[in-house]
Amino acid sequence: MDDQASAVRVPRVLLPQPGIDIARWAVIACDQFTAEPDYWAEVEDVVGDAPSTLRMILPELYLHAPDVAERVAACQETMRRYEAEGILEAHEALLYVERQVSRGVQRGLLVEIDLDAYDFRPQARTPIRATEGTVIDRLPPRVAVRRDADLELPHVLVLYDDPDGAVLAAVDAARDTLRTAYDADLMAGSGHLRGFLVEDPDVQAATLAALAALVTPEAYARRYGLAADAPLLLAVGDGNHSLAAAATIWAEHKASGAGPDHPARYALVELVNLHDPSLHFEPIHRLVTHAPGLADALVAAVGGIVTPVPDAAAARDAVADATGQVFALVSAAGVAVVEARTPSHQLAVGTVQAFVDGWLAEHPHAEADYIHEGDVVDRLGRAPDALGILLPGIAKEDFFASVAVDGPFPRKTFSMGHGHDKRFYLECRRIRP
Repeated sequence: MDDQASAVRVPRVLLPQPGIDIARWAVIACDQFTAEPDYWAEVEDVVGDAPSTLRMILPELYLHAPDVAERVAACQETMRRYEAEGILEAHEALLYVERQVSRGVQRGLLVEIDLDAYDFRPQARTPIRATEGTVIDRLPPRVAVRRDADLELPHVLVLYDDPDGAVLAAVDAARDTLRTAYDADLMAGSGHLRGFLVEDPDVQAATLAALAALVTPEAYARRYGLAADAPLLLAVGDGNHSLAAAATIWAEHKASGAGPDHPARYALVELVNLHDPSLHFEPIHRLVTHAPGLADALVAAVGGIVTPVPDAAAARDAVADATGQVFALVSAAGVAVVEARTPSHQLAVGTVQAFVDGWLAEHPHAEADYIHEGDVVDRLGRAPDALGILLPGIAKEDFFASVAVDGPFPRKTFSMGHGHDKRFYLECRRIRP
């Protein structure tokens, strides 16, 4: 069996029947705005009594609520009721998606991926892998939601590395003939969403063949300089813990004797080209408090060449423009750029995080925080006994090679866009026979 060809297939996707108000049906990924109950209260007000994916998902705001078991049961009952009432309509098709996000229009492709081709462990050599370390303690609530569910609703975004745009070429050529599946504004200022059914078998076959061709031995060696003995076809960008929960449930089914045709073997995800112009990796910086001696220890560990700079703005520019592994330190002593001459990982964030993790284990009074805004790091890093670490963003040309060589990125390495840009639930798929 060709692992690449079998890792992805055309889905049997369930969409709301015509007449369902998509603006109230679609809601944002459950792991967003978990510290903002007002956001989810607004969602409740918008949805009201209308059919909605809100009734089939558990916003993680409520993961530790005293009635969480009742909430999960209500989600699963709603799935059964919507199916019984004929609210959902089945389509055997790829789904081409255009989503307005902060940086333009993001183009995606809804497919089924084989969970036997996915592994979230750091040493994975499967065609589909995680891009961030999986926190096992975060899986049980997601597993509980999925275990007795009839349906899955995807918010997982999976990346593929296609600088030439070959995967969507056949879809682009047929774009004017595709049937519209939905076309609507999303709630709470999250932009516009359109979906189109790719039903032509020839277009489907050409699309999946172009995807598999990305990791032929010749293509893999040309792009990464690596042997294709265990090529990385797809890298999970958003929703890794939800996908890991799906894999956990599939493992339970297999252990109970489920056959290879069981629908839980597959998961519905949206594929997005790493090179889509709308896709941007925002760096996540570090702030360590109660950290005397950390700066000197870090510089020594990475063979650092230290260059003082006037301020954090200059440091961010230097880090962004550097060709080697470079990061910046902000402390009460000032701001400096550090070039790592003896890095331990493919990327600066991996080199820094690996050392900081070890240092924190030896200094239990120190605390690390993860901060998106560079100006916040500049302000807080200057406090006594604090250290801010400004990190570069991930270059797209380094992304897949880093995962292939080093495994998943350290936690909190990057953010794919802003909260309002995260995927909305809309499509469904049956995961019980």
